[in-house]
Amino acid sequence: MFRLNDPKLGFCRDCLAPRRAAASRRCAGCGSPRVLVHDELYELRIAHIDCDAFYASIEKRDRPELRDKPLIVGGGKRGVVSTACYLARIKGVRSAMPMFKALELCPEAVVVKPEMEKYASAGRQVRAMMQALTPLVEPVSIDEAFLDLSGTERMHGAPPAFILARFAQDVERELGISVSVGLSYCKFLAKMASDLKKPRGFAVIGKAEAPAFLAEQPVTMIWGVGQAFAQVLHRDGIRTIGQLQRMEQGDLLRRYGSMGNRLFRLSRGDDTRRVEPSNERKSVSAETTFDNDLATAADLVPVLRALSEKVSARLKKGDTAGQTVTLKLKTQDFKTRTRNQRLPDPTRLADRIFETGLGLLRKETDGTRFRLLGIGVSDLSDTARADPPDLIDLRSRKRALAETAVDALREKYGLRAIETGYTFGKGTKGRPPRAESTDTPSMRPPEFWDEMDLPDA
Repeated sequence: MFRLNDPKLGFCRDCLAPRRAAASRRCAGCGSPRVLVHDELYELRIAHIDCDAFYASIEKRDRPELRDKPLIVGGGKRGVVSTACYLARIKGVRSAMPMFKALELCPEAVVVKPEMEKYASAGRQVRAMMQALTPLVEPVSIDEAFLDLSGTERMHGAPPAFILARFAQDVERELGISVSVGLSYCKFLAKMASDLKKPRGFAVIGKAEAPAFLAEQPVTMIWGVGQAFAQVLHRDGIRTIGQLQRMEQGDLLRRYGSMGNRLFRLSRGDDTRRVEPSNERKSVSAETTFDNDLATAADLVPVLRALSEKVSARLKKGDTAGQTVTLKLKTQDFKTRTRNQRLPDPTRLADRIFETGLGLLRKETDGTRFRLLGIGVSDLSDTARADPPDLIDLRSRKRALAETAVDALREKYGLRAIETGYTFGKGTKGRPPRAESTDTPSMRPPEFWDEMDLPDA
């Protein structure tokens, strides 16, 4: 069916029939404009698959009356946008934008609260379909992953490009959502390609065209170049990747240290990282956004306790423990603070998570008003080494036994059967005013807090 490396032979993404390149770029069979032709189409093996406006797409799938309306998935007016459909994005709405700003840009938008278990279930379905293509699937977040399809032609009877197009069709037909595909020879460019033609996109970046393609892109397209570092580059007169391509490696190293080496390599499309399959959760957390900014320990500590209990419950349910505790705070001007402490031994106890977080929180309660508080643990392991008896602090053993007894009572009679003095009378989330929970996984490249709050399997 396919003559590999034939630059004149492509296929239609809608009817999947092989088609020759034509001036009209339309399929002669079904009339679709989505004919895929590229000089290296059948040579490339590294893909990045990203679901389109994932949460919003699932909501529109389940609620057809919202299909033609701008839709925002997120918290209340004090929360942030988890995701927005493309109709809302046209108005400027973006993920992580404060909700009040999003509604100023798109006041006609319908706002729905996230249903994380529903999204997690759909994410697992998409992941399973990816793993049917290749065992080399590297998840990036709940709705995106890298795939290495090297050596899969014989298994599927077709090259990776064709298999990916068929996969996109299968997702739409079986799950009712769409994906965008990027295909290239490395992860960096595959990720870049998947963003080029959203939604329902399929973009290809080959080796031959990579330097010229990259030359026109802004430096912010390089992984690791955030706003702060982009400003440094801009001050040095560097705004495009093409400018980096003309610089010597030694010069970049002298100016920017180890980051200079990344700039040199990625600006030339040199990315040798492999697709590394991993199904391990790297962290567990809980966080919440307040209706009103809080500043005092009297207000913040009960919230910290309630969230610590939530994290502990997840750890216990997953039969895992963590050794690094991280406190997350977001100030009223949306600046994020993260503070962490590594414990001598892994823990899954709410008491230890809370006491550690409390020590970190005390250093931050200096009158600053906060709109968000979170607590999490990372460096996860099984429970074999978790919470060993403390020969010096004998009270810690008693607290651990008491927590076990509390867990048993809650398991039998419900979460409100017994409460600590920290949270008693303050509701299930530990704070006086009603607040919006923002236990949502991030869509950005993985860092500690980007991987927090993945829903329980």
